[in-house]
Amino acid sequence: MARPKKPRTKEHYYKSAKAHGYRARSAYKLRQIAQKYKLLNGVNTVVELCSSPGGWTQVLREMDHGLEIVAVDLIPMAPVERVTFIQGDILDSKVLDQIKTATRGPVDLVISDCAPKVSGNWDLDVVRQLSLAEGTLEMGLKLLDEKGKVLTKVFQGSGFQEFLQATKKRYRSVKLVKPAASRRSSAEFYLLAIGPIGRSDE
Repeated sequence: MARPKKPRTKEHYYKSAKAHGYRARSAYKLRQIAQKYKLLNGVNTVVELCSSPGGWTQVLREMDHGLEIVAVDLIPMAPVERVTFIQGDILDSKVLDQIKTATRGPVDLVISDCAPKVSGNWDLDVVRQLSLAEGTLEMGLKLLDEKGKVLTKVFQGSGFQEFLQATKKRYRSVKLVKPAASRRSSAEFYLLAIGPIGRSDE
């Protein structure tokens, strides 16, 4: 019996990431989204949540050497040139205060590739993923200027449509994007929200 073939997309980007020196193959997801949707246009300050191991951070620095980047994660991250790293829980108010101190004012972009530890229970994993996405969008309301953007990973499943409708009430523009580096069969998408409504300074 023939061995099952590995997903070609995953294998290709894994090998390419190793060759390029990226810390994670997900680096290509951000690069593709940034290029197609002009994500970094007009952006000077970025807050990256769940940044470790730093693949997305590397892409940000590579695509724009002048960006001011603040990266946040519970897990330690090896340094990236001219990136401020904050170790802590993104839902902790003290961490939010540290981010505000580091950015010294409103930011232009909040990005997150946060994902829960897979439990094997898909419905539970979707709920946990949407909770992380909601936390990212809430962070956006507290950090972004009026034209700011949020990019966050989401899983499509139970509760997703309700989450999407709620997001559309909080941001002026909301769209789902799927980079080529994501497997077609995957329920993973990225949500791009622009223009927070009713910014929260609390």
